[in-house]
Amino acid sequence: MTCIFSCLRSTSLNASMANMKSLPSGALAPRTSLVGTPLRAGCTKSRRQIEQWQTRAIAAPERTYDVLDKAEESRLQETDAFAELVHLSKKQSVNKPQKGELDFRQSPTFHDCFPGSEKCYTEIEHNGSTLRVPFRRVHLTEDAGHFDLYDTSGPQGVSAREGLPKIRAEWVAKRDARGDKVQTQQFYAKQGVITEEMAFCAARERIEPEFIRSEVARGRAIIPANKRHTELEPTVVGRAFLVKVNANIGNSAVSSSIEEEVEKLQWSTIWGADTAMDLSTGANIHETREWVMRNSPVPVGTVPIYQCLEKAGGIVENITWELFRETLIEQAEQGVDYFTIHAGVLLRHIPLTANRVTGIVSRGGSIHAKLCLLDHTENFAYMHWDEILDICAEYDISLSIGDGLRPGCIADANDAAQFAELKTQGELTRRAWARDVQVMNEGPGHVPLHKIPENMEKQLDWCSEAPFYTLGPLATDIAPAYDHITSAIGAATIGALGTALLCYVTPKEHLGLPNRDDVKAGVIAYKIAAHAADLAKGHPYAQEWDNALSKARFEFRWYDQFNLSLDPVTARLFHDATLPQEPAKTAHFCSMCGPKFCSMQITQELRDYAQKHQIDEGQAAEAGMAQMSEQFKSVGAEVYLDEATVEVNA
Repeated sequence: MTCIFSCLRSTSLNASMANMKSLPSGALAPRTSLVGTPLRAGCTKSRRQIEQWQTRAIAAPERTYDVLDKAEESRLQETDAFAELVHLSKKQSVNKPQKGELDFRQSPTFHDCFPGSEKCYTEIEHNGSTLRVPFRRVHLTEDAGHFDLYDTSGPQGVSAREGLPKIRAEWVAKRDARGDKVQTQQFYAKQGVITEEMAFCAARERIEPEFIRSEVARGRAIIPANKRHTELEPTVVGRAFLVKVNANIGNSAVSSSIEEEVEKLQWSTIWGADTAMDLSTGANIHETREWVMRNSPVPVGTVPIYQCLEKAGGIVENITWELFRETLIEQAEQGVDYFTIHAGVLLRHIPLTANRVTGIVSRGGSIHAKLCLLDHTENFAYMHWDEILDICAEYDISLSIGDGLRPGCIADANDAAQFAELKTQGELTRRAWARDVQVMNEGPGHVPLHKIPENMEKQLDWCSEAPFYTLGPLATDIAPAYDHITSAIGAATIGALGTALLCYVTPKEHLGLPNRDDVKAGVIAYKIAAHAADLAKGHPYAQEWDNALSKARFEFRWYDQFNLSLDPVTARLFHDATLPQEPAKTAHFCSMCGPKFCSMQITQELRDYAQKHQIDEGQAAEAGMAQMSEQFKSVGAEVYLDEATVEVNA
């Protein structure tokens, strides 16, 4: 699932760059707390925690940008934006070929991110193999036991330079030794075979392996698992299971490095990303992907046409089917688990985009469209679909059929171009199933809430219930810098209707390449959306998590409330910003209501009264109101009393 990136216009970009001076880094001032208020004397523990967790305050620019004179503006309009960007500052982070030793930073550990939790494994015996299935165990206070959660963080304490353990090597080797010519999960499922991957996913989902097998055989679920990606901890994607979240990473021609992309991968998986896509478009694409694959515990997807464009020197006209096929095999050998291929962008669909507000916003879609128009020929990915299926079948690579004509703004939602491509996706899906290749379909995009149900209905109908994989959708276009929120609203809505995989959006969407902190913001927003969708679908285990946290909240078990949350560190920091003292962790109130207005404390007092007098809560409330009524009458039934009367009846 590709991100949407705005085109760089030389006027706007260079006007900003030419007059931009270094902005504050966002580091905390010496005596400033997380929310910008002075820290109290003696609160060194709170400050150390803030430094350790690398929490940043928001710093406003010290000055506004100057207005360009007309001569400079005219010059910049005729200048190449990227060349100007490089020229303006030698310190500007511009992606260049990697040289020398890689310098991987130490990422925050599992314990740093989830205090009070333990990384655990369930051991499952299957076909002579021992499967170690991960989960996060939250240890609760006050003899409340523990609570177990789905975990995607991967093996801990492993150096990025060494890569993750190859837990699937034994499984794949057994199939090779048997001489299995086809090793796709769908092939085995159709034969009635429950693979190690299916058993692994079943343990994670807490369901019977046979149900996983039946859904994969039917095509309603996929387990993206290239036989070359032996470091993978398998996950199942389908609407009958937990809604999954994808995190996009990858460099650009402007920014990032191999180390940063590996760090973003690790950061996304520790916060809950179920899959990742390496969407690199800059230098070192092959090398970046190799490091990502060897350090990824989750399925990794790519958009192969991006690397084709790099190989073609950035010239679309130089991309051929032969180059594309070569790239597919190269990425297959590295272990890529699913390909996004925009084979549904057909020549006859392109004119349908002519009157759109934002035209074709998919990078892959626009490349294929241009190739179609250059020689007025059909999309080569569509024409060579069977050959693509042969490659995918050999390695067990799932296909994520791209939505190259998705709407890039609210005005273009649900138009003829979008739905024409979706219908073609259905045809391609059924052709893939005929060759035992796993498939999911990609969807929009930018869609207002009232138009979202039509997308889900048509996808289920036209694509024969294959898993749906959507970018958002963004429910409105008015909030640059907050599109992780605008899109999570749409994601929760379409997830509740049956979408299986939600592609996250970060705060940087439409604005720039996300960094590690943006990745976390995007993942957390989408974990919320996915869980909200699971609740709406009535997933049998979804509400257990809500119930556990709600009970901890009602019983004022503050540490449990922090540790059961998606982001325990931030939850605690917000609480401690006003009540950092240790006794506040047992207090029956927070700074929102204080000790006298806490509704939960009042409710507890009501329950204690009812228990003491051996009556139910309703009777207790009625008794209390009757008692106060009698007291009101005893002082003359007057609304206002003099001070002497109040003192006598106190």
